[in-house]
Amino acid sequence: MKKFRKVLDGLTTSSPGGTIGSPSCGSAAGTPTAAPTPKEIDVQETLVSENFQLCKTVRHGFPYQPTALAFDPVQKILAIGSRSGGVRILGRPGVDCYCQHESGSAVLQLQFLINEGALVTACADDTLHLWNLRQRRPAILHSLKFNRERITFCHLPFQSKWLYVGTERGNTHIVNIESFILSGYVIMWNKAIELSTKTHPGPVVHLSDSPKDEGKLLIGFESGTIVQWDLRAKKADFRIYYDEAIHSVSWHHEGKQFMCSHSDGSLTLWNLRNTTKPFQVTFPHGKIQKDGRKESCKPILKVEYKTSRNSEPFVIFSGGLSYDKAGRRPTLTIMHGKAITVLEMDYPIVEFMALCETPYNNEVQEPYAVVVLLEKDLIVVDLTQSNFPVFENPYPMDIHESPVTCTAYFADCPPDIIPILYSIGAKHKKTGYSQKEWPISGGTWTLGSHTYPEIIITGHADGSIKFWDASAITLQMLYKMKTSKVFEKPRPGEGRAAELVEEDPFAVQMVSWCPHSRLFCVVGISAHIILYRFSKNDANTQIVSLEVRLQCESEDVITPSENENNPCFSEPGSHSPQPHQQHAASPGSGTSEGIKDSVPLVRVPPGYQAELVIQLLWVDGEPPQQITSLDINSAYGLLAFGNCNGLAVVDYLQKSILLCMSTLDLYGAADPYQRLTRSPRRNRQSTSGSTQTHTHTHKLITVHPLSKMPIMFIHYIQTTSRENSFSRSRSSSVSSIDRDTKEAITTLQFGESFARKNDTLPTPCLWVGTSLGVVLVIPMSIPTDQEERMEEPVTIGPSGAVLMLKGSVLRFGFLDCMGALIQSPYEVWRDLNAPEDPDRPRRRKLVHFSPSSSQDACGEGHLAVLCSERQAKVFLMPSQSCLFVHNITESSFVLRADVVSVCNSVCLACFCANGHVMTLSLPSLRPLMDVNYLPLTDMRIARTFCFTNGGQALYLSSPTEIQRITYSQEMCDNLQEMLGELFTPIETPEAQNRGFLKGFFGGNAHTFDREELFGEAAAGKASRSLAQHIPGQAGVEGMKVAASGAVGELARARIALDERGQRLGELEERTALMMTSAETFSKHAHELMLKCKDKKWYQF
Repeated sequence: MKKFRKVLDGLTTSSPGGTIGSPSCGSAAGTPTAAPTPKEIDVQETLVSENFQLCKTVRHGFPYQPTALAFDPVQKILAIGSRSGGVRILGRPGVDCYCQHESGSAVLQLQFLINEGALVTACADDTLHLWNLRQRRPAILHSLKFNRERITFCHLPFQSKWLYVGTERGNTHIVNIESFILSGYVIMWNKAIELSTKTHPGPVVHLSDSPKDEGKLLIGFESGTIVQWDLRAKKADFRIYYDEAIHSVSWHHEGKQFMCSHSDGSLTLWNLRNTTKPFQVTFPHGKIQKDGRKESCKPILKVEYKTSRNSEPFVIFSGGLSYDKAGRRPTLTIMHGKAITVLEMDYPIVEFMALCETPYNNEVQEPYAVVVLLEKDLIVVDLTQSNFPVFENPYPMDIHESPVTCTAYFADCPPDIIPILYSIGAKHKKTGYSQKEWPISGGTWTLGSHTYPEIIITGHADGSIKFWDASAITLQMLYKMKTSKVFEKPRPGEGRAAELVEEDPFAVQMVSWCPHSRLFCVVGISAHIILYRFSKNDANTQIVSLEVRLQCESEDVITPSENENNPCFSEPGSHSPQPHQQHAASPGSGTSEGIKDSVPLVRVPPGYQAELVIQLLWVDGEPPQQITSLDINSAYGLLAFGNCNGLAVVDYLQKSILLCMSTLDLYGAADPYQRLTRSPRRNRQSTSGSTQTHTHTHKLITVHPLSKMPIMFIHYIQTTSRENSFSRSRSSSVSSIDRDTKEAITTLQFGESFARKNDTLPTPCLWVGTSLGVVLVIPMSIPTDQEERMEEPVTIGPSGAVLMLKGSVLRFGFLDCMGALIQSPYEVWRDLNAPEDPDRPRRRKLVHFSPSSSQDACGEGHLAVLCSERQAKVFLMPSQSCLFVHNITESSFVLRADVVSVCNSVCLACFCANGHVMTLSLPSLRPLMDVNYLPLTDMRIARTFCFTNGGQALYLSSPTEIQRITYSQEMCDNLQEMLGELFTPIETPEAQNRGFLKGFFGGNAHTFDREELFGEAAAGKASRSLAQHIPGQAGVEGMKVAASGAVGELARARIALDERGQRLGELEERTALMMTSAETFSKHAHELMLKCKDKKWYQF
């Protein structure tokens, strides 16, 4: 006893005396109790606070509410901006980076510094940001906040360090990208237009430099005015005044023509030789009506005019359809010569961009693909094939194909499960994609050394389930199944069926998966459960339906004698009206053998195959309450579920109901609140007003065969009324706790445990947690022999231990007396549909993790970890003595808790509604980490947040994105190695040799020196009140991990050397290019001089 107390003292003295991180903690350490224990317990805890650090790892899915798009044609990486201020940067599979502006302002526009490893973002708060992409976690280097003007458009010429910024007032400012300081050179709107113009031209909607001469800037104003501004002469070359508003402008690569898209659905082509009127006006989708007028069309929001060497130019635009075609989907139109192809999209088009071979705007563009950013999807169209197929998207952009309603996260899965799921899922992939490689192929990513099999499961509103391979911080779809296929579709107009049809009747509410036995269980929103088995072979299978009535009237007050006489309903009950008249059976005829004979065979493909459907029944016109908890155990062959009315246990091997009773009846005489059973209320009220349960003395359940798939809406079931029911009722006094709340079953777990204090050996048990903080341990007797298991009934004994916590019970966990996690027993997977093999045994192979396996080393019993909304306790079983108590929070409540393995040890991880993520040591419940991470701003987070082993967790950060986080210091340290590199050193492609005459007479872009025009020496300083420079953190956030110690110094030095070496290399290349150009010019000048030397003046 002295040794035991010393151990407890050692566990608690190392913990701090006060709260950590937040006053939300009720106590800082687990409070040991002095309860006697059968034998000594010596648990050496290894986890300390230094093992924990919280950080985001990676974000998957489609960027929510996208607003902007950009592409680097040399690095081949894509950037997407969103309304919430997020930026997703995508490259080859594995290269996926998420950045977030602290302001949360919407991203208006993105501009890559092509092949420079940097990105400029313009946000709705009129701030420009420069992001450094030469590190695995990009960070802001500079910001420039405009104070008096609103940013509307930005343009950065290739290989230029001067960014043109158009504003709402119609002015154009110029920003030095290197210093992020505003130049004194400004193109004012009143200088750009003629003085005689009486109206304001509107905001700047387009800026671009002429392909023919970089010294000429084309400025498009919203009202329809277009100005070509000579940057050297500081005057307008020409002005165009058009009647229709302009949405976009696109140059021909020769710089002699440009095309505009307008608000009336027209495209205008302008020739620089004559700017008084458009060279060509077309209404691509506007037909001529009978009266000779054109149809009115929707605006063409963007147009791109791209040339090709071997074919006609491409004209690609979005919008422009006629107004009279109501209900038409959004379209992208591709005009190639005389051929016009209209691609209909599933969602509105946000932005699109043609991907071209060259980054130079004065060369033939050769477009090879079009990236189309939709409101809820990203597609890439192959332009090299005449039928314009789309590329198969390697990113998980379809997580939200149907809204995500629940998630599950499994780390350290059996290594063979991922290839098997992938091989079956690959058979159902769509076809018709382009055969070419995905064009967004930038960056580098390698499989890190700290990887292990991980699977994420998402349940969706349409009843579909998706399995994702989440290994190595990537996400790839493995397998998809539809639970709705198990059900018949309700026939329209069938009595009350039409009234009762919900919007998403098949929505997945909860999933339970055993990776070892590959059993999968789905709980639906309509109070149904589907059990699936996995098979690699197709089969003719039976889908059995069980109907459970968890909503019935109570009969008598439960007394201890009744519990003793009826040891918790080992008989499968059968009393309920029949859902199908063609199979009306007597109340006692529904046996498991009869089911097997009468249920028809259904052909099912390989993969997960439905075996059993459990449906809660409607009672007296009231729908069943939703299922709140579920657990399945393959070793026991049992499935348990509960809701706010009671608990049911199903033997899925024998297809029978073992237990179905109200929560109150479960207690018997051991009710800690000393309540009486309730009588039903006679007036029609919602089902939340009263709990109705049959007593266990009557058979309650019908095990009923279905000739077809079971129907979801069993509205026509109630053929009996309350007066004709088998149960009696009498009025009884109801305590305040009965009136105010219903006690729901909130968590369930099967496992080997001790149900009573005098138990000497562990037996199969069901741990039940309720919303009132009560924990029940229910023992079970399960035949061990395989033949007996299929024939003999499983008996469930009266409730054993009753334990109490504060708040609704959330999670159970079991440790042995050495502090190691005890897993639930399971059955090793075997393919029941596999061809007969005499060498392979057909018997069930069970794996047990009994707490008694190490009795000699640590004594009998095990530790039970119980966690509720407010409190965690550790009990020693079978003595039921409470060893430690920790009040997790007083001011908030725990949303999700789990016992997880981290760093070869075990801890309790909790996520609170106030945004705190905490970890507690086990078994002493010492606080190890408390971080104020994420306030609960949406119920979506509470519904989808889940922990898993290895110090990882995830939640749905938006309706379309999954955010993964880690709370392990080891994973944070290795995160840099696991992330992909966005920037890879690539030599910039050389510009095509334009030829001497073309360069000499056509204007030479290389002679234009922007520094000479925009620098401080020539243009002066800009007004300080116009914009404010904000220095960035220089990548501090992104380099936190690499910036510590010598490793960080070496990393920084290496990056600096790489950048310096690259700049020197570029300088050397530019010098050599200038020398070559000078030699060519000298040679041509000498030849011209020799040719013209002897000619007279009149001979020229």
